[in-house]
Amino acid sequence: MRDHPLKDSPVPRTARPVRLGPRSVAALVLVSFVGLVGICWPLFADADSAVTDHAADAPWLFALILPLLIAVVVATIADCGLDAKAVAMLGVLAAVGAALRPIGAGTAGLEPMFFLMVLSGRVLGPGFGFILGAVTMFASALLTGGVGPWMPTQMLAMGWFAMGAGLLPAPAGLRGRRELLVLSAYGFLAAFAYGTVTNLYGWVTVGSGQNPDACGICFAPGAPTAENLVRFLAYVLATSLGWDLGRALLTVVLTLTVGGPLLRALRRATRRANFEAQVTFEGTERASRGEAPHRTQVTYEPE
Repeated sequence: MRDHPLKDSPVPRTARPVRLGPRSVAALVLVSFVGLVGICWPLFADADSAVTDHAADAPWLFALILPLLIAVVVATIADCGLDAKAVAMLGVLAAVGAALRPIGAGTAGLEPMFFLMVLSGRVLGPGFGFILGAVTMFASALLTGGVGPWMPTQMLAMGWFAMGAGLLPAPAGLRGRRELLVLSAYGFLAAFAYGTVTNLYGWVTVGSGQNPDACGICFAPGAPTAENLVRFLAYVLATSLGWDLGRALLTVVLTLTVGGPLLRALRRATRRANFEAQVTFEGTERASRGEAPHRTQVTYEPE
């Protein structure tokens, strides 16, 4: 009796719906560069320069970021294809992340959506993670009424946050409890990094209307970069350290407690979806006799 042709088909455990190809890398580098310039340029601008007013440039930054995010998606499609299953998973995870954000909004930085971004980026890769982070933040802003000039910065920061989890090394033996410890450590540090990036926007906006000489933690347009960095550090310590710490600790707790089952569920869903499956036809002997191939086999291209 002939075995079923799909019975022993290998399913790679590392299959990802979005891989980083040359076009994807170029698009991610471009959007990251534009984002960093848009966020950090007040530190290097002259005192009388108009670019020190973030409230004025944020709409332009948003107008730049959206096409670049679309370019990332287009580049991933060109590199490896983004099929309906990958789009569906992106939509589901973004919806869940957006629904999680209001649960802890306004409560000491307790934002459960961050641990989901860490696990999703880990399983599904940096390209998918960046798109997911940006889309989730956009959807959550629409859900919570948080649309404003700060949103481009939040979208970029969340994209980097989830992408970083996908860029973590993945040795063969890093599974189970050890993997959760690595992810929780990353989530703890990256939560502070996210807060630092988003705080930079708020710091420039708050300090732009005050006298820097009377406010030791306010942004001083035109001051040396080192001086402004010291002021920024003092601003973070005085205003947002507790908020960032709450976000970091909750990310660690959720990753260690429910991270294991969720990681397995995400990997099982990715394997069953077979994002990178390709159908090839075998039966060269029958074809040489002018007969139709008698079976098909699904093959996979490992990353």
